[in-house]
Amino acid sequence: METPLRARIRDGDDDAFAELFDRYARSVYNHAFRLTGDWSTAEDSVSLTFLEAWRLSDRVDTEGGSLRPWLLGIATNVVRNTRRAAGRHAAAMSRLPPGSPVGDFADEVASRVDDAELLGAVRLALATLRRGEREVLALCVWSGLDYGAAAEALGIPVGTVRSRLSRARKKLAAAAENREPPRRPRQMRESRTQAAQPLQEGNR
Repeated sequence: METPLRARIRDGDDDAFAELFDRYARSVYNHAFRLTGDWSTAEDSVSLTFLEAWRLSDRVDTEGGSLRPWLLGIATNVVRNTRRAAGRHAAAMSRLPPGSPVGDFADEVASRVDDAELLGAVRLALATLRRGEREVLALCVWSGLDYGAAAEALGIPVGTVRSRLSRARKKLAAAAENREPPRRPRQMRESRTQAAQPLQEGNR
């Protein structure tokens, strides 16, 4: 009889972690991207999430269903910590004397215009939400977790998930009424649009 994935993860099975990564890395990436709006940060968050999952493997309960809520909860904390670190770094850099002039990055900036336009409307709306509301929205609406799984991922009561999601939806509806979002560019590189589009993620 095959040992369940949860038990193998708890035992530190390398093959089990490879299976876990193959099964959920895309879900973790998409969740991190939705919280940050940044491709590079989302990629870094995937690596940090699975490193943290490895560190916490002995805490995994051998009984239960999908490990996806657990991983998305770790990813949420990773994003929080990354933002705090980035804020501290930015503050430190602002205290340094100005450096030498840098080269012209016009071509790179132009290549990212389509990404910025695509995310512009979403960012405007999400800016009206508090952090907890954004996290619940990302888990329940975009990642498709039910209230119970989202509560498990964030370590909060189900009632809090419901109230935060309700507030988030009301704020987004109000933002949509007050702003006309920019049109999405017709020509987008396929590799960059996949993470921003509604995903089809497994809950196995």
